[in-house]
Amino acid sequence: MNWRLVFARAGAALLALTVSLAAPASAATVPAKHLETAVLAGGCFWGVSAVFERLRGVSNVVSGFAGGDASTAHYETVSTGTTGHAESVQITYDPGQISYTKLLEVYFAVAHDPTELDRQGPDEGTQYRSEIFYTSPDQERTAKAMIAKLTAAHVFPAPIVTKVEALRGFYAAEAYHQHFYDRNPNYPYIVYNDKPKVEALEQKFPQLVKADVVKTDN
Repeated sequence: MNWRLVFARAGAALLALTVSLAAPASAATVPAKHLETAVLAGGCFWGVSAVFERLRGVSNVVSGFAGGDASTAHYETVSTGTTGHAESVQITYDPGQISYTKLLEVYFAVAHDPTELDRQGPDEGTQYRSEIFYTSPDQERTAKAMIAKLTAAHVFPAPIVTKVEALRGFYAAEAYHQHFYDRNPNYPYIVYNDKPKVEALEQKFPQLVKADVVKTDN
C-alpha cells in the first residue's frame, strides 16, 4: 500500500467533512482535568500508537488487544488470527484539548487505511482489521456519523470497511510493544510502514502535534 497516495486522497476532503462532526460538548464546557479513553484498531499497533502519542491532549497510549477474551490476549496467540482480538491502542485524552471527533479524523486520515479488509499494508489477518471500539453512545454515534459522511462523499477510492462495535475489554500487550516506534526508530518495519504515518500527521495536522515532539526527518 502506498501510504502517501492514501493520505493525499483522504486529506483535504476528510478535513472539510469532519468540521461538521464536532463533539456534543464544546471545549469550554469540558472540565480541564476530565480524561476519557478511546480504543481504535488499524493494523499493527506500533505505528498507530506512534501517531496518537504525538497529539496534544493525549496523555497516554497503550498498545494492546480488543475484541476477544482475556485468556487469549497474548501476542503470540493473537497472531494466529483465531482469537477474535484486533491489535488496538487505548488512547487516554483530555476532551478539553482534543475531541473524539478529532481523534477519529486523524485515525481515518493518517493512522491507517480504512478500506483494507482484515489486513493493513504487509500484515494480513483479522487481528489487523480496522475497527472502532466505542465506550459510550456518544462515541458510537460519532463514529457511525463520520463513516457515513466519508462514504457519501467518496473520500476513499474503495469502500470503508471499518467496524464499529462496543468495547468488551482492552488488554495491554507485552512491555516490549509499548512505545515501540520511539524505542526502535531504525527498525526496518518502522521505517517503511510507520514513519510515513508520522510524517503525514506532522504535515496534515501540525497544529495538533505536541510542541515537545521531535519532528521526523523527511
